Amino acid sequence: MNQDKKTGLMFVFFTALVSGVAIFINQFGVSGINSNIFTFAKNTVVVVFLFAIIMFLGEFKALMALRKKDWMKLVLIGFVGGSVPFLLFFRGLQLSSGAASAFIHKTMFIYAAIMAMVFLKERLNKKILISAVLLLAGSFLILNMNPLSLFSLDYGSLLVFIATLFWAAENVISKHTLKELSSRQVAFGRMFFGSLFILAFLFFNNELGLISTLTLSQMSWILVSSIFLFLYVFTWYAGLKDVKVSVATSILLLGSPITTLLSYFFLGAVLTVHHVLGILFLVSGIISFVFFTERIKETQPIISTANP
Repeated sequence: MNQDKKTGLMFVFFTALVSGVAIFINQFGVSGINSNIFTFAKNTVVVVFLFAIIMFLGEFKALMALRKKDWMKLVLIGFVGGSVPFLLFFRGLQLSSGAASAFIHKTMFIYAAIMAMVFLKERLNKKILISAVLLLAGSFLILNMNPLSLFSLDYGSLLVFIATLFWAAENVISKHTLKELSSRQVAFGRMFFGSLFILAFLFFNNELGLISTLTLSQMSWILVSSIFLFLYVFTWYAGLKDVKVSVATSILLLGSPITTLLSYFFLGAVLTVHHVLGILFLVSGIISFVFFTERIKETQPIISTANP
């Protein structure tokens, strides 16, 4: 494994850590805030953060010098990853059970891996099927789901599923775009154009006026959430540049056990046998996924769309 991949993996693992902590923190302060307003506000703050970083690093001229086709890719990333799926996901959560929707979201690595094989010619060792089973079983156990809930999915679950497909597609598009653009440019494009699309939605949905109803306490929590989101996108695209889409999206599942453990240590949540087994399965699945795809020579791909 070369140094770039090692660095990329470190960034993605840090992203998973940020995700787990952010989910734990957000539960204290985002209740009572309209989900669309919340998404738009924190995305906009992150745009400011990213723009400041670009200016500080002297990359503004390079950003403005991007070709038209590069800007079109960033617009697409903003639409596919930074706006539509957020609106679908939060609406879906309101209409369905939290556990079922959360599990559906945890399956994103499967769709991302398939799309990456088809469109990016990524080759995967067939042994990762074992890792996939471990990851799914781990997510199922951590969420303490009733198996029957998977057979009673509703309209909200469908919206979450569509949002998950959007995010999987966005990661593939971003990975392709990162071949020519920097991670900061892609992150900025995703958040900037995503915010514009959400702003248009708020306007046509007559929700813009809700921004003025935000309290000081809510704005403070939006700022806190924005900091975590900034760390998330900044490290995610930096890692995705050098790590396979399938590997990166599987590592993100590490956020679930992090949130679970934080709830146990700081909120006194009950840590059941299901949770412990789920954490062990998830960690084992992630380690084996990385090992099979980044350490072992890919001599037995599941599907190869590349030329022999």
